[in-house]
Amino acid sequence: MLAKPLRVSAPGKAILHGEHAVVHGKAALAVALNLRTFLQIRPCDRGKVLVHLPDIGASLKWEAVQLQTLLITFSGGLDESKSPTPEQMDKLKEFAGICSGLPTIESLATLSFLYLYLSISAKYRQVPPSVEIVVWSELPTGAGLGSSAAYSVCLAAALLTACGAIGCPLEDGKSIARWSEEELNLINQWAFRGEQVIHGNPSGVDNSVATWGGILRFQSGKITSLKRVPTLRVLLTNTRVPRSTKILVAGVKDKILKFPAIMNPVLASIDAVSQECESVLEAMAESPSLEYYPVLEELFDINQHHLNVIGVGHASLDRVCQVTATHGLHSKLTGAGGGGCAITLLRPGQSSLPLELRP
Repeated sequence: MLAKPLRVSAPGKAILHGEHAVVHGKAALAVALNLRTFLQIRPCDRGKVLVHLPDIGASLKWEAVQLQTLLITFSGGLDESKSPTPEQMDKLKEFAGICSGLPTIESLATLSFLYLYLSISAKYRQVPPSVEIVVWSELPTGAGLGSSAAYSVCLAAALLTACGAIGCPLEDGKSIARWSEEELNLINQWAFRGEQVIHGNPSGVDNSVATWGGILRFQSGKITSLKRVPTLRVLLTNTRVPRSTKILVAGVKDKILKFPAIMNPVLASIDAVSQECESVLEAMAESPSLEYYPVLEELFDINQHHLNVIGVGHASLDRVCQVTATHGLHSKLTGAGGGGCAITLLRPGQSSLPLELRP
């Protein structure tokens, strides 16, 4: 149980290859970034549950007894093995006073917190704890860098610790610690449920990277950590064009259903790009050489064309690709697309100074 303040953090991610195709059973390669989300949780002796989200200017407050009453009215099981139901989401929206329509970042953050807070309390038969939580991040929201997954992972880890489901790994005199593999797996399972609340039908890539870190290969729910890979330097460009992952994922699905004979080969080609990239990275780790970079760059170009074909490109991302190309660099979107961020591969020694994008 939580007896003193605890701070947890989780990294953001960038997808090298496999965006959207991963939702349809293809492989994706994702890397953890050195940009993180932080959460501090401490016991609250005033019988309240407080959540402060300064990055989006939101503060949430409830009486703990209100949440206990809400938990009693929930129908069906609340479990890491079960997806959130529409009925549960409707009840949470009603409780939080969230209107129907296009969800806001604050409303999604609220629903994710409420679902995880109630579900974890119910699963481990604990009275919902009185806690105060503060979350802040180095990651921009809505940019395809895994901000919601890092948020969900931090929430899951903190709430599981508060309810005694996992231990606190921090030893006296230490400032950094890591949970066991078994505990990380449990954190990841709950974080995926938080991602479902936010995104509807996420692949599981983002929360897996935020939980495990490093470089992961993800396919059909199977996560493989790539042990021998080189360190890559990349330039991230935030287009600042907002978009909804849920809407983009649904759009790709609709296009596949409408043109299966056309779209399925595109997804297969994206899968082949991911596999080829993995092979190149392993070869680079065995025998570092600049000769591999032209291959990685060409894979970036091929995949960016595929992503435009399946309908997740945007004029702002095209502009990034054009401008970086004038400097001999190769770029692609990373994440859901439709805006968000672009990733540019940098060779060793190349400048990572921002490039000017003029309208």
